[in-house]
Amino acid sequence: MHKEILVIEDNPDIRDLISNILKAKNFEIRSAANYDQAEFEINRKLPDLAIIDIKLDKHDKDGIDLLKLIMKKNKLIPVIMISGHATVQVALNSLRLGAYEFIEKGANFSSEKLINYINRALESFKLKKEKNTIEDKLFHSFELIGKSPSISKVKKIIEKLSTSESRVLIYGPTGSGKELVARKIHKNSQRAQEPFIIVNAALLKENSYEKELFGEEFEDGNISFGALERANKGTLLIDEVSEIPYETQANVLRVLIDQKFKRLNGSKDINVNIRLISSTSKNLNELVQVNRFREDLYHRLNVMPIELSPLNSRTEDIPLLIDYFKKKLSEINGVHQPKIDIKNDNLYTYNWPGNVRELRNLVERITILSSNDTKENINKLIADILNPLSSNDNNFMQKSFSSPLKEARENFEKEYLIIQLKKNHGNISKTAEFIGMERSALHRKIKSLGIKGIN
Repeated sequence: MHKEILVIEDNPDIRDLISNILKAKNFEIRSAANYDQAEFEINRKLPDLAIIDIKLDKHDKDGIDLLKLIMKKNKLIPVIMISGHATVQVALNSLRLGAYEFIEKGANFSSEKLINYINRALESFKLKKEKNTIEDKLFHSFELIGKSPSISKVKKIIEKLSTSESRVLIYGPTGSGKELVARKIHKNSQRAQEPFIIVNAALLKENSYEKELFGEEFEDGNISFGALERANKGTLLIDEVSEIPYETQANVLRVLIDQKFKRLNGSKDINVNIRLISSTSKNLNELVQVNRFREDLYHRLNVMPIELSPLNSRTEDIPLLIDYFKKKLSEINGVHQPKIDIKNDNLYTYNWPGNVRELRNLVERITILSSNDTKENINKLIADILNPLSSNDNNFMQKSFSSPLKEARENFEKEYLIIQLKKNHGNISKTAEFIGMERSALHRKIKSLGIKGIN
């Protein structure tokens, strides 16, 4: 399939000259004679490459504005700027804004140089696109795996949201898959072909929230587009939304109400049409009570809440996750699937503080290091990596040997029962049967030892 190039030039002789040169090289050509035609063509369909004259017929708009428009839609699209009157500063400015190259018209114009620039730009575009595709396969293509009640419920909610534009607030501990859920919601929505933009509020510097979200206008006319503008018509995920400063929260609320905002140092309203998804590992309702999060914003965000459980509360999903990850990661890394024993007790007694992300990292490490190893050696590797209870072993032993016999016995019973309950996914009947204890007696023992939250 031939590459499509959009030629934007108000001089008909130069426009025809460039178009004919490119047609002779088997490129598909679209052309525009003025700013309005060019804007229409860009909005209709992005080309594989654009050639833009800086000076056009519209006094308040020029080729630089068209460059900004293309960069806003897709920063990967190569753009070659041309001009017969531009200053060095204008040329440098266009390159800084994302243009691939700048060419002078007139006596120094060379069709051979133009073709070379185009071929290099298209090759660069191809490499960048392939890189993004690889990254997409590495992370974004992963599925939401599990048959536990909590994950089944999340899957049903995502399915129901496919025809809805409701705002979503995703709760869950770090590594539980909040971003993955947000991506699935976007992928299943009517906005699937539009941008999906992420702002991780926990990683932003204290004074950069406004700029990151709303963008900024500079005295020289340049614009830094914010996440809201880049996500226009698509979906914006604000990860760890609780980290947004209280003052900035009011501005976010205003966007949700009015669907418009002003850039920093800007005077013109920017209209946007976005779907906002938020995620948090904190309890926003508690933050509202202590005036660290705006109640009105909380209610605007929390239209459709989704809660992701920690991995240690849905250990029945661990075998499914391991099977999925080892197939996916062995394919990505080009190695054999490792012989991971899904009955390995360490996988179920470990607390998984990093949740699904930590389990995936474990499987990837085993896939890379031990794909051809025996099941026994892999079990040993898992024990070494997870080292279950090791962080508490020394403290536990010291505490036991320095305690009276009754207290030491209670400490041991508590640790023992926690391990057995986790192995049986919190099932009291199965645990009682395994340890040889009456179900009612086990209930009383659990209560007397203060064991809570085992699922």
